[in-house]
Amino acid sequence: HSVDALAFEPELLLLSFHGMPERTLHLGDPYHCHCQKTARLLGAKLNRPGLRLRTTFQSRFGRAKWLEPATDTTLEEEAQAGTKRIAIAAPGFSADCLETLEELAMEGKEQFLAAGGEHFAALSCLNTSPAGLDMLETILRRELSGWI
Repeated sequence: HSVDALAFEPELLLLSFHGMPERTLHLGDPYHCHCQKTARLLGAKLNRPGLRLRTTFQSRFGRAKWLEPATDTTLEEEAQAGTKRIAIAAPGFSADCLETLEELAMEGKEQFLAAGGEHFAALSCLNTSPAGLDMLETILRRELSGWI
């Protein structure tokens, strides 16, 4: 799925990145900043003025405080606040996996609809399109040149 191929017009595009303990941010890891920059650049490239974008973090576990806002609670909060149509993407994942297919596409949809949302779509990762695969191949060939 891509935003343009959806059967509905989303009000919000939720960009869900894999979470990390908040401690890593305070220790100087640039991951959080990279996620925010990626979201900003994606928003500019999409050029959809009526579409809100939010950056969230998923896959929390353990007792540590994790980067926020959390994807699962954001889905519920958005629905409870009146957002009816959401699309969610995981720009930090190059290929669909358990965390995109189950945690976002299945559990996320269930949470959003149960909280009052009406339309939910999980956008596919790069591995589902020829253009995405071509891009990954180009990067891999460039980065591995001389190694293989």
